[in-house]
This record gives sequence, structure tokens and C-alpha cells, in this order.
Amino acid sequence: MLLETPAPPANDAKFGSPSRSRTVPIPESITPVPGYPRKLVVFKITASKYWQVRCWIGGRTYKRSSHSMSLKVAQSFARVLYEQLLAQTQPASAVFNPPKVISRAKVHSPDATFGQLAEDMFLAEKARTERGEFARGSLQVLRNRLDAHILPRWREMPMAHVGYPQLMAFLQDMSGEMSTITLSQYFVAIRKVFNHAFRMGVIKTTPEFPKVKIKTQSRGAFTPTEYWRILRTARALRGKPHPESQRTLRKTYKLIYSDDHMPPDLAWAVGFMVNSFIRPSDLKTLKHKHVEVVKAGNTYLRLTLPETKSHDAPIVTLFPAVRIYRQICLHQQGLSRAKPDDYVFLPHLKDRNYALNVLNLMFNWVLKVTGLKTNAHGLPRSMYSLRHSAITFRLLYGHGIDLLTLARNARTSVDVINNHYASTVSGEQNIALLQSRRSRNNGG
Repeated sequence: MLLETPAPPANDAKFGSPSRSRTVPIPESITPVPGYPRKLVVFKITASKYWQVRCWIGGRTYKRSSHSMSLKVAQSFARVLYEQLLAQTQPASAVFNPPKVISRAKVHSPDATFGQLAEDMFLAEKARTERGEFARGSLQVLRNRLDAHILPRWREMPMAHVGYPQLMAFLQDMSGEMSTITLSQYFVAIRKVFNHAFRMGVIKTTPEFPKVKIKTQSRGAFTPTEYWRILRTARALRGKPHPESQRTLRKTYKLIYSDDHMPPDLAWAVGFMVNSFIRPSDLKTLKHKHVEVVKAGNTYLRLTLPETKSHDAPIVTLFPAVRIYRQICLHQQGLSRAKPDDYVFLPHLKDRNYALNVLNLMFNWVLKVTGLKTNAHGLPRSMYSLRHSAITFRLLYGHGIDLLTLARNARTSVDVINNHYASTVSGEQNIALLQSRRSRNNGG
């Protein structure tokens, strides 16, 4: 049955008009649906606040209202509509006798090599990425792991000859080089190859995998006192040259000579991360168009960042991030670098991986000066520790905040909060809550 379009609700009527100009698609709103033909699009019209769907199929144009103001919901509605229309407009012969098509998936012989199956699996994951089902960052990580240690080891070996003994040898060889978490992630990539080989009929069963007991080690957060020391030191070093020689910086860190002085951006980045929960990788992608200053009951920034780790919900910041952002804008406007498409941090550096490397190098310099590279338990610190600190500070000092709200705003899960962030919150740090008593009115 074709997806029915309900009658427009009352709150949509005020946008409606029989005038043709009000039903013409707004050109800049026309958006394709990822993974589907270009003839399927969603768009906005002045006659409605909802996204509309249009597709051309079987020699006819179909239009429907998604009855949603969410682009993602509208695209999902469009996919369902397209599949239903396709099923209804195809002749019965096409359904029962589908035409032969050339597939990208290869038919492998039983003696196919591990490398052939791995590349075939990667193409399948790449197709998932193009459909929006698999994050591009995760695809790149998968590629890196295949190239680093997996394919060099088994590329030419027949798939059927890779079993438990080979997997166990891999575990033993890599145990000295990788953490248990990294090892388990490598096994996820290897398992993908085996699962693909099984589905393609190259192997009859997947082998048993060695068990890796993951030992989680939370990144060392900073105390409030340490955070202020880092902030003051970054400000004090502003404009000063890095203590290592330019030759060493160039050879070891690939640093361009003109970038060897402490930029003001590091102090801003430190304060911004602690008051916005973002990851270090977000520093290199954040543009002014992703930032909106919201003035309601509270003043804060709404960060509509590109997707990270399959999370794409906006992040809201604490008020200090607003002050920091205004300082950045004031500085960059004088250099004509505060346009919507300009990056917020180190906008003059077009290579964004290099920009993040500069911030990391300068941050490690600050940690060395302050003696805070490791915490009291010997856990190493990095820029990621600022995110750890941001979440930990909210757990300690946020009045009545719940883990679900915190997890969603930080683009992570409640389990991660519990296992990696809340694990560092000691009873002494929350002594006031532990010693608090209920009032008599509450039955105490």
C-alpha cells in the first residue's frame, strides 16, 4: 500500500496558499537523498514549514509533504516513498524476473586470498558510507588498520588458511605494541573480513577468535587548580618562540618556521574545550558558521558541528565559552578571518590536520612548563584530557545534572560517562553531597 499523506494540520494552514509561486521549490533548499538517485530530492516551499519530497519515476513526477521540519526525518520519509513507488510502478515481470545487473561485489573462488576479500569488504563499507550508514572517520580508521598491520601480514595468504593459530600469533606479536583496546579494535576489522568471506561463500565458517580482556584506563583529567595553571601559562607564553630549535621542530614535528611561536589560539582552545565538551578533533573542523550565540533565559553557544563518532546533535556550551568566542571574533575580525566559512582556531592554516598538530605541540609545551604531563597516578595527559575535565567538572559541580543529558550534549553514551569519566570522581570530591541530609519536609 502506498504511503498515504494525511491532511495538513491546522498549524500548517497559515503557511498554505493556492498561489503557484508559494509552492515552487526554494532553489537553495533542494537537497538530494544520500544513496538514492538524483531524481529523488527533498525541498522547502514558502507555502509550508515542512520539508517536501519530489521524485520522478516511471515517467511521472510524485510530490508529497513529509509533515516534518527535520531534514533527516524528511529524507527517511523520501526513502520509504521511493521504495513503495518503485514497487508499485515496476511491471510484475520485473519483480519476478529482475534484469541482470553488474555488481561491484566480486565472485571469489575458494582459494581467494585474504587481501582480495579484505578489499572487497572495504568497498562494501565504502558504499555504506556513501549511503550515510557508516561514518567517514570510521572508514578511514578501517583503511589505516588494514594497511598498517593486517594486510602486510596476510595479503597473499588464501582466506581459508587464516584461522585461530594465525590470529593467536597476531595477538602475541602485537601485544607489546598495542593496548588491549587497540587490539580489540583490530580484531573488529579482521572479523569484518571473515564475515564478508563467509557471506560470499569462500569459507564455510568463521574461526574462533582469541579473547582479549580489555583493560580500560581513563585519560587523566585536570583538577580546577591545574586547569587555571594551564590557562595562565598558555597566556603568559603567547608570542614566545618554542624552546626547541627550529631545525628540531622542522625535522621532528614538521613545523613550519613561521609557526614556532605560541599562538593566542591555544589559550582560547583550552578554555573553549573545558566549557563546551568538544573533542580535540572538533577544533580543526569548527567554523564560524557552526557557532550560534543564543540569548534566552541563559546565554550560550549552540555548536552545530559536523558528525563525530555517529553523533550529529548540536552541542550547547557553558557561558564562559561565549566570552571566549567573542574574544576570538574580535581578534580575527581585525585580520578579516571571521567570515562564516573561516575556521575558528588557527584560521590561516588551510591544512587542518597540521593546524591540530600545532595546537597539540604547543599544548605539550605548556604541560612541560607546568609539570602536568602526567597526573598523580602516572596517567598521561593530552588535549583530550581537557574534554575529560569538562565532563568531570559537570559531574562534580553541575547542580542536579543527569548523565543522559550530559552524555547527549557531549556526543557520547551514558556507559562511556560511567566507565571513563565518573570513575575518576572520588567521594572526597563530592563530600558536600555525601554529608548532606534531607530536610524534614522531605521525610528526613
